[in-house]
Amino acid sequence: MDFTNKTALITGAGSGIGRAAALALSERGARVVVCGRREAPLQAVLEASAGEVLLHTLDVTDTEAVDALPASLPDDWREIDFLINNAGHEVGGRKRFDEGSADEWAAILETNVLGMFRVSRAIVPGMVARGCGHVVNIGSTSGLTAGATRTAYAASKHAVHGFSKSLRMDYAGTGIRVSEIMPGIVRTDFAEARSGDAEQAQKFYDSFDDSMEPEDIAEAIIYALSQPARVNVAQIVLMQSSMK
Repeated sequence: MDFTNKTALITGAGSGIGRAAALALSERGARVVVCGRREAPLQAVLEASAGEVLLHTLDVTDTEAVDALPASLPDDWREIDFLINNAGHEVGGRKRFDEGSADEWAAILETNVLGMFRVSRAIVPGMVARGCGHVVNIGSTSGLTAGATRTAYAASKHAVHGFSKSLRMDYAGTGIRVSEIMPGIVRTDFAEARSGDAEQAQKFYDSFDDSMEPEDIAEAIIYALSQPARVNVAQIVLMQSSMK
């Protein structure tokens, strides 16, 4: 698929799935706005890309900054064709509910759910005005099946699932499509960010028979975006091949 003349905006684009999606879209001709809290990882994406990439530091929990997002972009970058809501974390997670603090759980929901709401609310009106656009929300299999020690994260991804389905209904027939990508275990820096312990993160991934790579999820995103206008890829569930 050639995405020449298309502009994508990706949150959480400095690493993992967001980085892989940015590079994949760039390789296919899209112009990509890479958003994240830290400038250095975004700069690395820009340097590794094959095409036009615009770096934009953004904290999705900052309402004022997100509201100003469209106007803060250069004039010729403001018409966003593809919004990929990827920013998320599980910092403080993987422990029983009463062993975490209310602030830790709230921080997960603030980014994974409200951050997605904020960015979508900032970008979708432009899609409505143009009568076209595609929103891709990165969910998780945790949004389909809950698990012990994942209370806040599973709750956040169930919210992504519900939001995606309702948003799709809101814009049915308007030219705006909504897709949800729900991966299982993907080997990124997500586990290390959760615990702050690289060795523990390595053990976590090694505890599975196999895991997916960020590029696998990026290809699913490309598939959803590549379909003709008459097709809306509503959901893609991706699991490592050893899972039943």
